[in-house]
Amino acid sequence: MAAGARPPVAAVAVPASPAPTAVTVATTNAVAIAARRVDRLEQLARRIGQGGGEALVIDADVSLEHDARRAVESVVAELGRLDILINNAGVMLLGPAVDAPLSDWQRMVNVNVYGLIYCTHAALPHLLRAAQDSPRQVADLVNISSVAGRTTRPGSNVYNLTKHGVGAFSESLRQEVTRRRVRVSVIEPGAVDTELRTHNRPEIQQQMQQRFAQVELLKAPDIADAVLYIVTRPWYVAINELLVRPTDQSD
Repeated sequence: MAAGARPPVAAVAVPASPAPTAVTVATTNAVAIAARRVDRLEQLARRIGQGGGEALVIDADVSLEHDARRAVESVVAELGRLDILINNAGVMLLGPAVDAPLSDWQRMVNVNVYGLIYCTHAALPHLLRAAQDSPRQVADLVNISSVAGRTTRPGSNVYNLTKHGVGAFSESLRQEVTRRRVRVSVIEPGAVDTELRTHNRPEIQQQMQQRFAQVELLKAPDIADAVLYIVTRPWYVAINELLVRPTDQSD
């Protein structure tokens, strides 16, 4: 990068702990982090700043269209451009369909589907513009899905629905914009040791613990490494889909 030139700008939409992805991406980009937990984001921004990076904190609930749009516009207004969007917001609320709390289903659709498409819709014009004038010669949209976007299991019904939707949306959009130098990638993690599973009811958490008792789970930095790998490829290399499982996870 030429002396004095601004780094590419990456926006990370997250519902919970954004640290691994944001810190990793901040090694090569100015970063904007959007979520509802501003106290965590401010701590993270200080950590990035202490490491010599640049981070913008945005208080937003991306499941709300006006918040998602405001978040994207804030990135461009404050940092001047948007080169990379990482849609990492998601919730996983599992359990049998019979007598399931309808609010759990609604929450997954609101965050996993609407949050992703709201952020994407707002960001696309900026990504297309960045692809035209960036020294990278490319812009990136990275959608975090799940192995549940490839396979189905009892008790994962609506979560499966949302993650299969992320994969289908990503591939259709990729075909539309790839010749305009916007790369669309989907990452499908298997079992990861994050707080995502702690949002479930106690009996579901117990079932998950039993299922993965003999599995060394992935860590959040493992997925952050996958994101960084995708967005640092030369412009002519597009990683469209990346499935990442623990070695011991068979399904």
